[in-house]
Amino acid sequence: MQQDCDLGTCGLATGDRGDEVREHERADGDEPDRERREGRVRNDVEGARETVPEPTADNDAEAYAKIWENFGVVLKEGLYEDYERREQLLKLARFRTTASGDALRGLVDYVGAMKEGQKAIFFMAGDDRARLEASPQLEGFRARGIEVLLLTDPVDSFWTTMAPEFDGKPFKSVTQGAADLSEIPLLDTGTKRDAEISSEIATFLAFVKTTLGDEISDVKASDRLTESAVCLVAPEHGPDRQFERLLNAAGRLDKAAKPILEINPRHERVAALAKLGKEESAFKEDAAHLLYDEARVLDGDKPADAKAFSARLARLIERGLARR
Repeated sequence: MQQDCDLGTCGLATGDRGDEVREHERADGDEPDRERREGRVRNDVEGARETVPEPTADNDAEAYAKIWENFGVVLKEGLYEDYERREQLLKLARFRTTASGDALRGLVDYVGAMKEGQKAIFFMAGDDRARLEASPQLEGFRARGIEVLLLTDPVDSFWTTMAPEFDGKPFKSVTQGAADLSEIPLLDTGTKRDAEISSEIATFLAFVKTTLGDEISDVKASDRLTESAVCLVAPEHGPDRQFERLLNAAGRLDKAAKPILEINPRHERVAALAKLGKEESAFKEDAAHLLYDEARVLDGDKPADAKAFSARLARLIERGLARR
């Protein structure tokens, strides 16, 4: 995957591979421009810090919120570019979250409110807050009362790479890798959800993986889904889902990583499909592809093959009408 871009040329970053980003930038052959840009960012950050000293951020939240609306993006650029001041800037940074409503939330408060057993500062990046809040990837976090940062600026894909942790807690995208939620109890029951799945469900997941073949990298039972049947997540290593979209939009993506299809093993539709026998193999194959297309649509993409999707949907409708 081609990633020879930087903050100025792409407005994005490379998942958990900050060292690789820096290496590409050094190889770009335009060192004077890059140095001038970094100097400008440092000057802007220093000016913003003088305007928004930490006591203001701590003691007058309403006034600071207005200042953040004007200088927030500049300070976020500093999180990416200014290593020496990164810890200070992280303390100054404010975010909207799944728990904050329209208010802004600092990382000190976020960490102080972390659930027992929570090991990371979770975030979700995208270009629209409303869409982020409706994402199926958030369901398991919301069901456990786990707060998630909602990041809607393109620069967010940079600083979450270059600022790997705060107060000893790593930043982790909810659209990438394992969610690791099984040790945190659900709010409605106060109990931890059993991570074990039935052999019937396991067999169905294996069937879906075989049916989809090279379209996905894996099919897994999900602990991040509570209401939806499916969602897509990125592999553990590499860019998360939003960063990959930004790379593609910037023309910097040679080949997209194959996503992981997560399936909710407790969903009624999934349980019903898992019970179907071999005589229903053709229908189950259609269902497997439709589950994948459903996950793509929920993720803001189109079905993988519009014509095939339409044919499968037509067969599904015809099957339902024939059973009336």
